[in-house]
Amino acid sequence: MTASVVRMKNVPTKDIVWVANRDLPFTGSSMILTINGDGYLMIVNDRTTYRVSDDPSSSQNVSATLLNSGNLVLRNGNLDILWQSFDSPLNMFLPGMKLGYNNKTGKVWSLTSWLDEEDPNKGDFELKMDPKNSNAVLLMRGSQTLWSSGPWNGHIFVLMPEMRLNYIFNYSLYTDENETYFWYSLYNPETITRFILDIDGRLKESSWLGSSQEWALFWAQPRQFCEALNSCGLFSSCSEDTHSCSCLRGFYPSGKQQGQDGGCMRRVALTCGNGDNRDMFFRMNDVRYPVSSTQQINSSYNFPSGPQVSNSDPKACREACLSNCTCSAYAYNTSGNCLRWYGDILGLEQLSAKDPNGRTIFIKLAASEFDNGRGDREDPSQDILLFDMEMSITTSSSEFSGSENSGKRRKDRAFPLFSFASVSTATENFSLENKLGEGGFGPVYKGKLLNGKEIAVKRLSKKSGQGLEELKNETMLIAKLQHRNLVRLLGCCLEQGEKILIYEFMPNKSLDFFLFGSNIEGLLDWGTRVQIIEGIAQGLLYLHQYSRLRIIHRDLKASNILLDSEMNPKISDFGLARMFGGDKLQANTNRIVGTYFGVLLLEIISGKKNTGFYHCSSLNLIGHAWELWKGDRVVELMDPKLKDQVPCPTQQTYVNVALLCVQEMAADRPTMSEVVAMLTNELTVLNSPKKPAFSNARNMKNSSNKPANFSVNNVTVSLMEPR
Repeated sequence: MTASVVRMKNVPTKDIVWVANRDLPFTGSSMILTINGDGYLMIVNDRTTYRVSDDPSSSQNVSATLLNSGNLVLRNGNLDILWQSFDSPLNMFLPGMKLGYNNKTGKVWSLTSWLDEEDPNKGDFELKMDPKNSNAVLLMRGSQTLWSSGPWNGHIFVLMPEMRLNYIFNYSLYTDENETYFWYSLYNPETITRFILDIDGRLKESSWLGSSQEWALFWAQPRQFCEALNSCGLFSSCSEDTHSCSCLRGFYPSGKQQGQDGGCMRRVALTCGNGDNRDMFFRMNDVRYPVSSTQQINSSYNFPSGPQVSNSDPKACREACLSNCTCSAYAYNTSGNCLRWYGDILGLEQLSAKDPNGRTIFIKLAASEFDNGRGDREDPSQDILLFDMEMSITTSSSEFSGSENSGKRRKDRAFPLFSFASVSTATENFSLENKLGEGGFGPVYKGKLLNGKEIAVKRLSKKSGQGLEELKNETMLIAKLQHRNLVRLLGCCLEQGEKILIYEFMPNKSLDFFLFGSNIEGLLDWGTRVQIIEGIAQGLLYLHQYSRLRIIHRDLKASNILLDSEMNPKISDFGLARMFGGDKLQANTNRIVGTYFGVLLLEIISGKKNTGFYHCSSLNLIGHAWELWKGDRVVELMDPKLKDQVPCPTQQTYVNVALLCVQEMAADRPTMSEVVAMLTNELTVLNSPKKPAFSNARNMKNSSNKPANFSVNNVTVSLMEPR
């Protein structure tokens, strides 16, 4: 997708200041920015025409000028400004821009976050002047206020003391009968500076440092992730360490977008009665108290029903909350104050165990939530349901990707968070006896949970190239996917600086063990190989075509195909996957990394690795297969272990399909749906394959004799990156 943008010229990062067609990215690479006969600023290509500017008051001698400030302006012959890009800001607030509103025209100047790091479509967050109190700035998510700057005192916003400590910015608030807006200028015009509202809803003020060639952050608001008034929603706790949210025990995600309206909902309603079914309390340690408008802090007070309670008796404080149906939680602090919260709980923060600010709170739950009939229990981390507020999957692209639904943040599917202690116990402290192997990102261990369930534990090496972003990528990817030929993710662990993934255990290890193992004989007959091939194809078909997010697995190989007890294949290791929105069919790529499925199919047929394969006439297995195909000697490619198990026509079919998948021109390759049809329908007429790819850089646009019934979209196995 393509957009017309204004960038910072003297900054190597080429930060984007403004996008003309934010809500309508164009397809293709060519476009023209022009002024039509009516004085409108237009973007035009061979398919689409998009009007950028508003209705001009004059159509005579209209010209466009990009000012040094980054403002793109339209002027008439008298140099009057007819339209300017500064009136339509995106996520960046520059000197000379306005943040406010015009009561007369209804115009609002506000910042809106991007959808993700690569997509300028409108995201979740908006920064604007408070329409009810013109002397304050609000950070909004939909209709909810996440943060306020506090009122303007003539020099700064009172809740932003950092504004006082600078020698760069000159802040001003302008107001008259028509307009109210905040703006700023620079004491030194040569300074390069910006305010930016990032995709996570934080406003950051930065200045460019030429010496170190980087942006220097002056301040950010909210200062911390959990300081946002509603960062996680109702009945949830926020973790500053992981920038994540967890439903409180006894609650589950409301089903709305995580962390927005709703947060979490109570699993079992309170009984508000006496006797055996009386409600109980669940103890949470090391927390920062909720910031709820219904919080009451009293040393002694009257309850709606019941006697006055002394502040010196913790039991009385507990009983007071228990006897009030609307009381949701209570705490008794070291000062002898009884704190209780009524109705919804909002803004609870989970601190680390060593944090001196940590306090204890008791959450009221139904008695049925406790299996031992006792309340006041501590919170085991296995019982917390994690939902991450930051783990939005972004696609790596050089331009912008867009879709009809791109204005909506993708929902993250919840999954269990395991404690490090439970994982360590399950793997016998990561013993060598339990080690299954080691990949590029770290070792994998076999483990057993207390309930007897066997698991596979992938412990990412701290020296590994796979960092938190790739961990997020893998966890959120797999959590969204459900298919019998995809490995199932059971949970993860992020404690003590660890990055650990917990999968279902596959007793038969991985496909490479059977294909390339020297002592494996007869365990991988032709029928089993066909079952594995078709299962892999079905899994890829789901990823490419039927999952809500189209996914290209960039590391598909035999070692990443796990086998269950019945030798059914399950595709694993999505840490290097590419994800696209469900309506984005990526047909082109500027880089072809490899034809993974075709290569894997050749390896399964031959029992030989593509890498490290040597033959007198070929540099690799693909070239060897191609030479045998041209010479009508396909039988020589078959694994000797199969002997006479495979009829000649079947050999021809599978080698034909494999070579179709590795053709040099990616546009000639079949889609996964066509591959599945070829493998499962004996009546399918196959095209003869063309020369396979031997280099990484190819042009897909010009292909001779391209079969008319082959779609360019969802190319079988090439890596696809949005343009």
